[in-house]
Amino acid sequence: MINTLLTGAVVSGSLIVAIGSQNAFLLKCGLKKQYALSVATICFLGDILLISTGVLGIGTLLYNAPLWKDLLTLGGVVFLFWYGYQSAKSAWTGSSHLELENSDITQSWLKVVLMAMAITFLNPHVYLDTVVILGGVTAQMEPDEKLLFVIGALVASGIWFYGLVYLANKLIPLFSKPRTWRMLDSAISCIMFGIALKLVTPLLSQYI
Repeated sequence: MINTLLTGAVVSGSLIVAIGSQNAFLLKCGLKKQYALSVATICFLGDILLISTGVLGIGTLLYNAPLWKDLLTLGGVVFLFWYGYQSAKSAWTGSSHLELENSDITQSWLKVVLMAMAITFLNPHVYLDTVVILGGVTAQMEPDEKLLFVIGALVASGIWFYGLVYLANKLIPLFSKPRTWRMLDSAISCIMFGIALKLVTPLLSQYI
């Protein structure tokens, strides 16, 4: 039980921790104290919908289809290895960085909320992470394990988004340092490789 909760938290946390357009927008809202809680809530509600769809929807539909379940799991493994490689490469080259300049924020609550919704639901990478990848990672799990995985994933999501709002002013100096990104990318790489190996081992023993 605890292991499944932690797996959900670690996998989800590792996928959302990279500072993309969504997180950069939220960070800037936090720094300027402009509707940051509203933006964090939209991001969190988006994860509730998308993660639940990926794990309890797609993953559950494929649970009784062994071939498709294995293919989805294999797709998740490939992505995790790729993600781990990219993180290791970023850690080696120090190429990760934080960009806030391109997120323009207006004074209107409605415009900020609409922008947050667009960044959350019109980003193809969000669907890849939450629906396809998490669906693949959990394809081999029992239904009760999937629910625990979702709970762990959403706990990590909530802590991350609302934590960004609360700690925005403290996180900017920290993430402006290349060393912080190297350490973060190294940790994410190890986590992704470890989970990928854990998922692929049963598949190899089943087909080889």
